[in-house]
This record gives sequence, C-alpha cells and structure tokens, in this order.
Amino acid sequence: MTAPRATTLDASGWPRRGEEGPAVVALGGGHGLAASLQALRHVTHRITAVVTVADDGGSSGRLRREFDCLPPGDLRMALAALTDDSEWGLTWRDVLQHRFDGEGELDNHALGNLLILALWQLLGDEVEGLDWVGRLLSIHGRVLPMSAEPLVIEADIVDGDGRERVTGQVAVAMTHGRMENVGIVPAEADAHPEALRAIDDADWVVLGPGSWYTSVLPHLILPSMQRALVSTSARKAVVLNLDRQDGETDGMTAADHLRVLREYAPDLRLDVVIADPSTVEDVDDLEAVAASMGAVVLLRQVRTGDGLCHHDPLRLAAAFRDALEGVVGDVDEDAPADARP
Repeated sequence: MTAPRATTLDASGWPRRGEEGPAVVALGGGHGLAASLQALRHVTHRITAVVTVADDGGSSGRLRREFDCLPPGDLRMALAALTDDSEWGLTWRDVLQHRFDGEGELDNHALGNLLILALWQLLGDEVEGLDWVGRLLSIHGRVLPMSAEPLVIEADIVDGDGRERVTGQVAVAMTHGRMENVGIVPAEADAHPEALRAIDDADWVVLGPGSWYTSVLPHLILPSMQRALVSTSARKAVVLNLDRQDGETDGMTAADHLRVLREYAPDLRLDVVIADPSTVEDVDDLEAVAASMGAVVLLRQVRTGDGLCHHDPLRLAAAFRDALEGVVGDVDEDAPADARP
C-alpha cells in the first residue's frame, strides 16, 4: 500500500492547496486586489488576477502618456501579491516594488513598472510580458489585464445643485460628491480574451475590496466582461471595504456598495458577500440587498488587529475558506476576537 502523501504547510502554517484548490478569478486593482490575492494564496494556487487598466496617476500615468501603453502599476502590485514566499521570490518582489527617489526623470518610478514596460516592448504582447515577470517572481497564479487597451474612467459628480462630468481615474476618485453615470472610454472596448476565458473556466469569481467606482465597478461596466460575469457558471463573492473612501464613497453604507453593483449590472447574481461586522451599519439592510442579488452575508472579522483599515491576509483567507466551502454564519459578537472564525 502506498503511504499517504504528507501535507505541506506554507510559511504561516496553512496547508498548501497547490493545484488541488479551486480555480479563482479575482477582479479589481491596487491595494484592494492585492489584499484579496494575499489571502487567496492560502486557499488555492489556481488564482487569476484580472486587473483594471484605467490608472492615470503617478508612475503608471507617466508611462501611459509617454508610451501609449497599459498602465503597469496595478498589474505590478498584483504580481507582487502573488509572489512565492521563498528568498528568491521575496527578493524579486522587493526589487519589483522598489521606487526611485531622486531629482531626475526616474523620480517616483517603480522599477517593476519599467521592467514590465521593457518586456512589453521586447515581446510585443502584454500577457506574455506579465507571464515572464510572474516566472521571475515564482508567483502562484497568473495576472491579466482586463482589456488590451488603456481605459479612461468618466463620471458625473453631483454636489448639491451642481453637476460636473469628470474624466480620469485620479480625478474621479478625488472629486467630492455623489457619483452618477460612471462610464468607460472607449465605451465598447473589448475585455481581454484571456480574462474572459479565465472567468468562463473559474470555480469562483471574487470582486473587491478596493476603490469601488474606479477599481471594482469597471469590470461590470465593460460590456463583454459584464456578459461573461453574468453568464459564467462560477460562484461569485464580493468582499466589502473596511471604510468609506474619501471622495469616492462618502456617505455610502455597506448596502449602498451592493446597490451600486446592482444598478450597473442588474442581471448579476452573487453567492456570498463578505463583510467585517464592525463596518456594517445596518445588517438587515445589507442582508436584504444581498438576498435580492441571490447572496448570503458572511460576517467575519477580517480587519487587522492594529485598528487600521487593512484586511488581515489570514483572517480574510479564513473567510474565503468558509465561503468556498459553504460554511456561512455570523460571528459571535460577544466572543473574544481570537476565538472568532
């Protein structure tokens, strides 16, 4: 008789799922997507990150304007989040994330952005270039752009009696007021075929956390991607933010975040909504909106213990594990934090 293979553990003591885990596609951009990816790595290595390509600020914006390329910054962050925990992986992750500090043209450029751009120019293929960076970092999974062309975010910002059409991700995110008529230019841009294929083949799709209107919502505005998300047989999870984003989601409740998704994609069905109980103002309202979209609410403590509005990778991983394995229920508010699921 063949002896059973011993279970190996990752650096945090979690059983490695390897290629036996579910196929998960995580959608978003920036720090929010990175938080999901860092958590999902503890649940499965079959991860595909599909990243927004509308960033027009900082190093990414400068490279986008100068070279008419996809903004590489959010793609770089997703690659870094999926890096192997070996000395090799962590060293190259730090190299990728290194940002120059000086007085010249390199000031504030992330080295990883330049590396990605160099591979794009050498290979002539954005996905192949990202795959090569992934191999260098020994990442668990794959990183894809949501579209093969850079996109522009637009929105009407309503403040009192005033209404202003604002263009550009940075401007939309920073302008105060209620957002309406959020759109993408070009309006009929195609989602990347590899991203659509990943969604079609997925067991689970994860939306959020992240900048709600400029990182999460664009995936539901892009017509071909919305159709893929509506038609896929994959189950869908939404991870809510831990705090309102200044300028972008001022005054919005947890339930309002789901209402935004329902407004722009009325045919989208969800399975589970993950939220930290400390961030939910009205549980009944959140559960009602979630139910209208086919989902149950999974309340779990996923915030770090330092009082900051950051998702804890291990706590969020535990919530993902419960969601993916069908264990849904509320936390006991009277129980100590370390005793909660």
